[in-house]
Amino acid sequence: MSGHTRPRGELTASAARYTARRLRTKPVDGSWQERAWLFYDETPEVRFAARWYSNAMSRAKLFAGRRDEEGNVVPLPAGHRATELVAEIAGGLNGQAQLLKNFGPHLTVAGEAWIVVRPKEDTRGNAVAADWRVLSTQEVKPQGNKLVAEIDGEEVAIPGAEDDNVPLDSDEPVAIRVWEAHPRRHLEADSAVRSSLGLLEELKLLNAAVAAIARSRLTGRGIILVPQGTKFPTTPNQGDEEDDLIEVLMTVAETAYKEPDSAAATVPIILEVPADQIPNIKRLTFESDFDTLAIQLREEAITRFANGLEVPAEILLGQGDINHWGQWALKDEAITLGVEPKLATVADALTAQYLQPILEAERVQDALECLVWYDTAPLRVRTNRAETALKVHEAGAISDAALRRETGFTDADAPTDEERTRRKQQPQDGQDPTLPVDESNAEPEQPTEDPAEQGPDVGLAAAAAVVEPVNVPALHAQTVLAAIDGVIHNAMCMVGEKIRVKPACPRSERGRSRQIAPGEMHTLFPVSDEQVDQWHLLVGAWDRVPEMAERYGFEAECLIDTLDNYARALIAARMKHTYEETVRLLRSSCLGLAA
Repeated sequence: MSGHTRPRGELTASAARYTARRLRTKPVDGSWQERAWLFYDETPEVRFAARWYSNAMSRAKLFAGRRDEEGNVVPLPAGHRATELVAEIAGGLNGQAQLLKNFGPHLTVAGEAWIVVRPKEDTRGNAVAADWRVLSTQEVKPQGNKLVAEIDGEEVAIPGAEDDNVPLDSDEPVAIRVWEAHPRRHLEADSAVRSSLGLLEELKLLNAAVAAIARSRLTGRGIILVPQGTKFPTTPNQGDEEDDLIEVLMTVAETAYKEPDSAAATVPIILEVPADQIPNIKRLTFESDFDTLAIQLREEAITRFANGLEVPAEILLGQGDINHWGQWALKDEAITLGVEPKLATVADALTAQYLQPILEAERVQDALECLVWYDTAPLRVRTNRAETALKVHEAGAISDAALRRETGFTDADAPTDEERTRRKQQPQDGQDPTLPVDESNAEPEQPTEDPAEQGPDVGLAAAAAVVEPVNVPALHAQTVLAAIDGVIHNAMCMVGEKIRVKPACPRSERGRSRQIAPGEMHTLFPVSDEQVDQWHLLVGAWDRVPEMAERYGFEAECLIDTLDNYARALIAARMKHTYEETVRLLRSSCLGLAA
């Protein structure tokens, strides 16, 4: 948005502050929303989907930012007025989490909601933090030239300004409508539940059918045909009177219905018959093929509803035997395609109808460049942070203190100076004990320039350019290998995640692809060298390499070229990266490292 301004009244997203003028427009059809909320109340799958969005959105964080030249949103400094205003939204972080959480069900079920902001005062009449509420369309109704919102059982009148250009009045309640716009008519709301209303009606009927089948199994196991004269057991109330078949059946059925765990629900009626008449006894049942079909149709309806959501169906249906790589991919896809668009809707509403109007009224110079945005980093934290922290620490990218924090230890568990000294004198795991450790300040030995002594170009390492080698102390050999191996591994995982959502991986294969480790995606779904550039598969893969090169005394440009050529060769050959290939790569590269 840098360098770009827009008129105050122009809306860029589905959000609008209430004005009297809006009540005179053609009414929006929201009749379907009542049905949608009924399914939220009665259908557990709908409620689960809505609450999943709710819980996911609550973990995001709002911040004030502006877009840089590349289109990325960067945070504004702490002293900026926009930063202060965003921090005041809903009273701070806890209130903002609750605000975003409340939007989850509304945007999922009805596709719209209202933000109502009311000024508040303490007992002495002093202004305190405003009261922020997220209300449904059933709680906010037009009444003449004003809106009436129901808050905690009380009707709150919200006066409407004549147009959007009137500044916000800090002494009056403000209402902002936020909605997911329908592509056919922008003023109408849209949601995943709206497109599934017919399907949910079918699911309701199938649920009733399955319930009826279950009751029929309890109230009757069919009819038994017996020869005439067969004697039924008599009840104590009958005495010596003639036994009554109908009365016996009704008594058993009533008991089974009221007490499903009683013997009447499972134990058959016992008849006393002559032995020669037993072959003549037959049982009739009223079961049909629909009994089994109803259950299958219900499962299909639930699956179709899950596929209609904006997140992977496995989120609703369960992840089954999906491995941890697949679970991470599912989670990332759900955040990117499901959660972030809804967060963007809320953030843009707060930007256009709250933040920018206040900044303009206060004559802040860059008012129209400031925006409310969201951070989903807390949602993307992987569950195996301890294992990840160990690998990253091994590569030298995080501190010892960070490693202890992520693995559940404290600084009190840190080794003493004496323990550190003793460990330095002992060979580490996987290290050759005969490898000399040079702790002096002497110049390291220069590596040989004879190609014959540097080892042959083996495997994919031939793709790396061979230039003048640099000096690498023997002490750094294992550390450098681990660090570069980690960088390559992370790069190939990033490539795999991008391939998963590209045409190279057809939608029909997306489910199966989640079972595959991201670092091996390129081995199953071929990608040409042109597509590597077209899809930006390696963009950002080597961002940390210059820092690493400086740390270990390498030439940054050479190291980046070496790793980029190697990764492209892996993709072209559809081969999996291994630690052994890292060793061979560095032997023949510009690093001159003999591992």
